Amino acid sequence: MFFTVVIAVGVLVLIFLYASIRILREYERGVVFTLGRYTGTKGPGLFLLIPFVQQMVRVDLRVVVDEVPPQDVISRDNVSVKVSAVIYFRVVDAERAIIQVSNYLAATSQLAQTTLRWVLGKHDLDQMLAERDKLNADIQEVLDKQTEGWGIKVSNVELKRIDLDESMVRAIARQAEAERERRAKIINSEGEFQAAQRLVDAARLLAPVPQAMQLRYLGTLFDIANDRSNTIVFPFPAELTQALSAMAARSG
Repeated sequence: MFFTVVIAVGVLVLIFLYASIRILREYERGVVFTLGRYTGTKGPGLFLLIPFVQQMVRVDLRVVVDEVPPQDVISRDNVSVKVSAVIYFRVVDAERAIIQVSNYLAATSQLAQTTLRWVLGKHDLDQMLAERDKLNADIQEVLDKQTEGWGIKVSNVELKRIDLDESMVRAIARQAEAERERRAKIINSEGEFQAAQRLVDAARLLAPVPQAMQLRYLGTLFDIANDRSNTIVFPFPAELTQALSAMAARSG
């Protein structure tokens, strides 16, 4: 009988120890409640709990990667797009993450979806496509402020995809083509303007020196003589025409 009691007591002690011992990893914390009241945060390592009196909730402190599903967003210039993103966050205060919100993972994910639509809705489509870094920073800042009370730190937000309708893709392609044509015309006109300006400068330089003009004229004739085309346009000086007219008038 004595040995039976000893064995029973030993079994109870083992059960008590098994129910009391808790081991938390380096990246885990335990929020402890004693008779329903918060009494501290434990971990990492080994510690004991009073069975049936204390309860513990494990909290993972590692970075959580949450993919935000595609959201329908209407930009400030009334363009409908589908935007998906990825957010990176982690628990920095295990007490608040458990006490202040019932499910911090779901709450952060839902808040990220609404924040994504709200922030992107304040920007034009061109800003969404060209200023992703700025939009990422804006979304991260808004999310971080709202989740601070839950003990959550949003470290990064990355816009993953911005999908447009097929009609909008064609419109953007036409706009880009028109922009390229405009730039080409501007470059061509600037080249013609610079060439005309150089010709004016050359004319002003040659006008005071008739001999230089004659040398230029002979150089042009030399260039024409080397041309293999069948048709040659021979420049006829206006001064020679005036001289011939004057001679004809005197002989008449």
